[in-house]
Amino acid sequence: MKQPVTLLVAASLLFASHGAARAGACQFETQGEGRVAAVTDARSLRLDDGREVRLSGIEPVATTKQALTALLVGRDVTLSGKDDTPDRYGRQVALVFVAGNDTPAQALLLARGEALVSGEIADKECAAALLGAEAEARRSKKGNWADPSAIKNAESPDDILAGMGRFVVVEGKVLSVRQAGATTYLNFGRNWTRGFAVTISRRMVTAFEGAGIAPKSLENRRIRVRGWVEGNAGPRIDVLRVGQVELLGAN
Repeated sequence: MKQPVTLLVAASLLFASHGAARAGACQFETQGEGRVAAVTDARSLRLDDGREVRLSGIEPVATTKQALTALLVGRDVTLSGKDDTPDRYGRQVALVFVAGNDTPAQALLLARGEALVSGEIADKECAAALLGAEAEARRSKKGNWADPSAIKNAESPDDILAGMGRFVVVEGKVLSVRQAGATTYLNFGRNWTRGFAVTISRRMVTAFEGAGIAPKSLENRRIRVRGWVEGNAGPRIDVLRVGQVELLGAN
């Protein structure tokens, strides 16, 4: 039995209500169609023909799986993306569109605060649309963003370190930018060993510069960074994609 359409319609209206979302912003080549038989984890599903799909562009929060189940199970969907090569677990990585809707399920979840933008979408227009959906939910304190601790303060390294092994969002001012070997460090604390830092490999420095952002220019800038927390004495996020970093305007 198909799920009620109320959730889908309401989320579509939320997504369409903010300026960052544009019709067709995340429209790529169609990579297949099918009906969703089950949601297997917080960002993966199985189609009724047995294909496994991972939703690209998002990381889950506590409520993502439940929301995804209500949104997709029993529905006909279209898969879209630039490449249908399976990931190492055999899943097709794609944007997922419910039949008759031109807004991806990822954006619908983000607009309700039921997921986080991962930063993996390289297409600028689509990335902006997803970030815009997340920003609208954040401003409205919907879902995950109703929790004040959803955004970590870069000046509280112990709080960030408590999220070891998890995907988190951190905001703060970059106090210094230093290079050691092939790694560039964005330091958010005076104590480099215990303070929060973002690491950027030499390969990613080239990618940042190609996007018009020299890492050195981030010194004394407020940024929002998202990624997996690592580290021992001090927490670290290793930036693997330019989309993991957002400039927050004035110092």
